[in-house]
Amino acid sequence: MARKASEQLVQLLAPVIAGLGYELVGVEWDKSSRGRILRVYIDAEDGITLADCERVSAQVGALLDVEDPIAGTYLLEVSSPGVDRPLFTLEQYRRFLGHKAQLKLKLPLAGRRRFTGVIAEVENGWVILESAGGKTAIPFENIEQARLVPDYQALLKG
Repeated sequence: MARKASEQLVQLLAPVIAGLGYELVGVEWDKSSRGRILRVYIDAEDGITLADCERVSAQVGALLDVEDPIAGTYLLEVSSPGVDRPLFTLEQYRRFLGHKAQLKLKLPLAGRRRFTGVIAEVENGWVILESAGGKTAIPFENIEQARLVPDYQALLKG
């Protein structure tokens, strides 16, 4: 799904999800043997339960049925972002400064489409990753997909 279409979907869904007391983290499309899947990620200060996902799914499903912004058939899936949280906005990159992330780019940068490093800076539409090879500045518009890399050692200690 193009970023502009995703942004329009976020604008439609965010008020409903916020009205239920949750944060809309983002939306993404996935293809599976079952067809197209619209995955809606939600979060809350105290975390997300299955009941939270069911509650949001019922409201979002009804809204999508009424507004009908998506052509064709698809499955709706509401999920927590999990420990390998996807990143959708520059504000989310700022929120996770100092965390390790994996990025997949739309177009190659220095001959590569995949980068892993610590989010060192976010400024003027650029995400700067720091890795053993130094800093790499990546234009936000060139990021196709990004996820945090879980720190399992910290999770085990916490």
